[in-house]
Amino acid sequence: MAICTATFRTKLSAEKPSSTSHTFGRLITTMISSFKPLLSEFQHIPMRIDVQKTWKDSSMKILDVFVDTVFKFEDQPYLENQSNFAPIEEIGNKVLLKDLHGTIPSEFPEGTYVRIGPNPLFGGLKSAISRFGRSSHIWVEGEGMIHAIYFEKDNSDAICKIYYNNKHVQTQTFIMESKKNKPCFIPTVEGDSAAVFSAYLLNMLRFGKVNKVISNTNIFEHSRKYYSIAESDMPQEIDIQTLDTLGEWDVGGTWNRPFTSHPKKAPGTGELVFMGFDAIKPFLELGIISADGMKLVHKVDLNYKRSSLTHDIGVTERFNVLLDFPLTVDINRLIRGGPLIRYDDQEYARIGVMPRYGDAESIQWFDVQPCSAFHIVNCFEDGNEVVMWACRALGSVIPGPDLGLKKFEYFSNGFKQLERNTDGEISQGLLFSRCYEWRLNMTTGDVKEKNLTGTEYSMDFPMINENFTGIRNKFAYAQIINTEASSASGIGKYGGLAKLYLEELADGTDEGLIKIEYHAFPEKTFCSGAAFVSRMKDCEEDDGWIVTYVHNEDTNVSQVYIIDAKKFSEKPVAEIKLPSRVPYGFHGAFMRKGAT
Repeated sequence: MAICTATFRTKLSAEKPSSTSHTFGRLITTMISSFKPLLSEFQHIPMRIDVQKTWKDSSMKILDVFVDTVFKFEDQPYLENQSNFAPIEEIGNKVLLKDLHGTIPSEFPEGTYVRIGPNPLFGGLKSAISRFGRSSHIWVEGEGMIHAIYFEKDNSDAICKIYYNNKHVQTQTFIMESKKNKPCFIPTVEGDSAAVFSAYLLNMLRFGKVNKVISNTNIFEHSRKYYSIAESDMPQEIDIQTLDTLGEWDVGGTWNRPFTSHPKKAPGTGELVFMGFDAIKPFLELGIISADGMKLVHKVDLNYKRSSLTHDIGVTERFNVLLDFPLTVDINRLIRGGPLIRYDDQEYARIGVMPRYGDAESIQWFDVQPCSAFHIVNCFEDGNEVVMWACRALGSVIPGPDLGLKKFEYFSNGFKQLERNTDGEISQGLLFSRCYEWRLNMTTGDVKEKNLTGTEYSMDFPMINENFTGIRNKFAYAQIINTEASSASGIGKYGGLAKLYLEELADGTDEGLIKIEYHAFPEKTFCSGAAFVSRMKDCEEDDGWIVTYVHNEDTNVSQVYIIDAKKFSEKPVAEIKLPSRVPYGFHGAFMRKGAT
């Protein structure tokens, strides 16, 4: 999914909590006592003239020995039906693909179809066990790996060669851990509060970061440069032809905090609108980068009252659309013994609309029903209303149950069909995701909200023709969650695609639900990273194709499907067999050659 990531980069707050918990006190006492037997390791450190450097080097050595001695890393096992979530080895060089079933249309553009996802080092996700308890990675973590399909044309203007490549995003922390050939960062997102806090502290002391830079959630283009991103950190520039990592993008030194996984190009200007959340104030800042990618032209603190884990941002022709939903990161809650990240449907939810170059005071806030919405479909202006479409659930797929307890049961029950008991309370299906509409009246301050899709299928990872970002559109597409397979595996699996007719009502419905067309995959075949490819810039909105990576769990074969968006329910026009298994991942994009 984008889905998003639950890790983040931050600094320890200098502010003391209002009351120090017993948990925190025991943690500090335990850490001090744990260091004592390690001091003998350093009795023979010689005196140096450079006392500061000696102290720093010695301190780092003590900390490393402490972690190696006190913490034990364990693999999180994969269930049999989770086998395609397991990592693979990188190829690193382009491989010519020859196994093609069907025909790639002559109008299909030359370019690169990329998809990114987690591909954790050292065999998979880890848990760390110590006297402080257990802390664990959650399912969205793991170093980013890019998978790329290259479509090349000859003089006849037809696709003549197709190549595949994959490669890890080589962040600074990836390189560091690769050289050490062992896990270095202790998991911090989920687990016993004392274990998470000790991991938080030790990672910061050793590396200056709470978490490693995973850059595994999305790939985007701006001004003909390409970037991988997870909202835990800043983007990594990628050479799209070689998949080499060129370094961190800090916009000429003007941006030094996390960066959203889903920046948006402003319609008309081509400026890049984005934001970054953090666990300490300022909780969320918004930025705008010039169309040429050279300059940060606007930066503002939005004065959020809490650290809302925000995965997406919307734009219209005049406005930025902001989410402040009750999925929060709270260090003080962790110190008090609670989870670092928690979704709480008893807290407030609101959507903000601000002028493109506005500030915190210019935001018009609209209170909405509490929910979880990671992915925006599109936003646009309709008279005096700003309309937002997004995929919405009543519970959050990130991070999972508090402290990671009964994790499989939580996800298994959450991915089932949405059902309520006789009291109207949700008995299962909290993670069931539907396309939803909010209409925000800028004149009256009123909100109208409703479901656009029913309870037949759960859907997420929406996509549109990006030429319509921020303006009214007629069509959208989404990945369909196979509720049975997802419940059985305790993790989301997408068994088909949906085409949403946003301006047409479904036949035989009096609920105002929209028309949907489905594309079903063969049994035990699931997709990730679907993207829309338009035929050309000025063609009809749905004139193009959906490309997606798919994997058949019976044959263990991975392919790329090309589906005609105008003949959506028909078989793919082309199926391209890949030379190796491609694990399920997150977002995909098509980078058209020569596009501006």
